[in-house]
Order: sequence, then C-alpha cells, then structure tokens
Amino acid sequence: MDERAVVTRFAPSPTGALHLGHAYSAVRAHRLARARGGAFLLRIEDIDGMRSRAAHVAGILDDLRWLGLDWDGPVVFQSARLEAHAAALETLKRRGLVYRCFCTRAEIAGAISAPHGPTAPYPGTCRTIDAASRPGESHAWRIDMARAVAAAGPLDWRDERAGVVRAVPEAQGDVVLARKDVATSYHLAVTVDDAAQGVTDVVRGVDLFDATHVHRLLQALLGLPTPLYDHHPLLVGADGERLAKRRGSPSLASLRAGGVDGRKLAAGLMEDTPPAGFSIART
Repeated sequence: MDERAVVTRFAPSPTGALHLGHAYSAVRAHRLARARGGAFLLRIEDIDGMRSRAAHVAGILDDLRWLGLDWDGPVVFQSARLEAHAAALETLKRRGLVYRCFCTRAEIAGAISAPHGPTAPYPGTCRTIDAASRPGESHAWRIDMARAVAAAGPLDWRDERAGVVRAVPEAQGDVVLARKDVATSYHLAVTVDDAAQGVTDVVRGVDLFDATHVHRLLQALLGLPTPLYDHHPLLVGADGERLAKRRGSPSLASLRAGGVDGRKLAAGLMEDTPPAGFSIART
C-alpha cells in the first residue's frame, strides 16, 4: 500500500472565468488529497500581467467554495515568486543552457510556415546570434534543447494512466523560459513552484501531457523532485470539442447564477458524471 504523504494543487490562471473542465480537474485533485489525508493547495498562476484580473481571482475563489472545495494554507500567487523563477533561470544561464531570442511572433510564424505547420517547434533562429551585438534590445530566453538534453541524459516520469513515460523534451524544441514582457514562463514557473510547494501529485488535463516532457527536463537540470502525474481526460461539449475559455465555454459562474447546486455538480464530477450536454473524452 502506498503510504506517501500526498500534496496536490489546483493552479488556474485568472485570465477568464472557470468552466466545467477546470472544475473536473480541481475536484480530482481535491479528492486525491482528501482521500489520502494530504493537502490540497491553491495557486493562482497570474504571471500574465496583461490578461490577469483581480475579478477573475475572486471568481475562482467563489467557484471553489460553491463546489464545496476547501484548500490548505494561504493562496499562493505566482507573480509573487518571480525572484525564485529568476534564480532558476540564472542557474541555467551559468550552465550555458539558455540563449537570448530577439524574434518577434511574426518572424517566428514566418520561419515555421508550411510544410511544418503552426505547431512546429521554434527553428532556433537566434541560437547562434552574438547577443553582444544587440545590446539593450528586448529579448526572451529560450532553452538550448540539444545542450540541455545532453546535460540531463535519459529521463522518464510516471503517469497514473500511461505508466512510465520516457521523456522526449526535444520534440518541443527550444521553448521559452522567460518572456520579453515577464522574466519567466509557464514551463519554468510551474516547475519551480510545484517543487517549492512540495507537490507530490500533479493532477491536470491530458492537454498538458506534452508539456510534462519539458518539465521533467527542467526538474533534472535544476535538481528538483519529480511528482507523480495524472493527466486525466478532458470534458467536451455536445459538439465534441474540448472546453476552453477562448471558445466561450459555459462558466461555473453562469451555472451558479442559473441555480445549479455546486456540491451536487462536484459529486457528479467525482464519479466521472458531468452534467447533461457534456461528456468525458475517452481518446
């Protein structure tokens, strides 16, 4: 019997209202922690200063309370942890594993045009540029994936559903670790913050499965522990499409305003039974 002390977390971005997909993930993480006598943490991933809103933070707290989900300890705001992210980036700089990227989005889009497709990895345009020749110019920091993979050696991680997964971060290319507008990124911040909070089990949607390859690499390079991952299936609407803020999926706030009982909704999600009109993707 597994007697590990379990710490899970729910880490939404306050860039819009939560929807049922968020609720499904939060419920699963909360259930795991409570079933094992562990801790369920709440982290607000608000590093996107342009889109994050205090009103959305308040809405997240209201939604979780409506669902009957409590959390342990204070709410952690990712924007308050930028120094820790910067320190991790400095470690990678000292090892020569990152480089400055001066490219604009338009330049990157042009460089990865067909036949590669819009999701092709960054082609390494700035990898060999002499940064000293462009002093003071705005830049992001990208990982030199080939060097990083060579430095880390073979890696794997364990997923609740997929079993032991061989890490193949090179498939993601030279991902951004610090953006031009903020000195961190999702990949760097989530890896550093999960370790700092002692998260043992990461419960999140299968849409983030590929990102875990990068996170496993960063854990190795920074000497951080590797959690157990549970990448659960996504909720989809009647059209079969995944729920997403950008698609205008029904918000939890709208369900609450419509008189839906949040605790009953959460109980159904715990049993993998979403409301009528929604289903759990099985592929």
